[in-house]
Amino acid sequence: MTPEIRAYLGGGIGSGKSTAAAVFASWGAEVFSADRAGHAVLAPGGPAAEAVARCWPGVMVAGRVDRDALARIVFSDAAARRRLEEITHPAIREALAAQVAGAGSEVILVEMPLPVDLLGPGWRWVVVDAPDEVRLTRLVARGLTAPEASARMAAQPSRADWLARA
Repeated sequence: MTPEIRAYLGGGIGSGKSTAAAVFASWGAEVFSADRAGHAVLAPGGPAAEAVARCWPGVMVAGRVDRDALARIVFSDAAARRRLEEITHPAIREALAAQVAGAGSEVILVEMPLPVDLLGPGWRWVVVDAPDEVRLTRLVARGLTAPEASARMAAQPSRADWLARA
């Protein structure tokens, strides 16, 4: 089946993307997650794990990428974040493309943490937005400290950047 609607579902961290994705899924959309694909490519034996280990050997614990340690590095260093994206985005793109190719729904959504067009032409954007104060509160409720949450928010595209995609 060729999907009639293909869209990225994006927004800043803590904006409500996962909640929106669940609503779309309840309406019959097939939803894929770039975050889940990102976790998979960094799992032991994943296509990006070895390259991450070479770049940041200190983030490897018992053969696994310590995602918290990696996050502390990349959310405080823009060059490190860009390097991580260079390593992971091709593998994430490949994983998502394979998932989308096997989809059986007329509506396909890919939940995206960054405003990156990973899958080529023909994709639209649905953007979820929330005020920064709300996002910060949500992130702290998830277990981040306020400084950690603020650093992650500051490291990502602004609300204006996201809304320009909509």
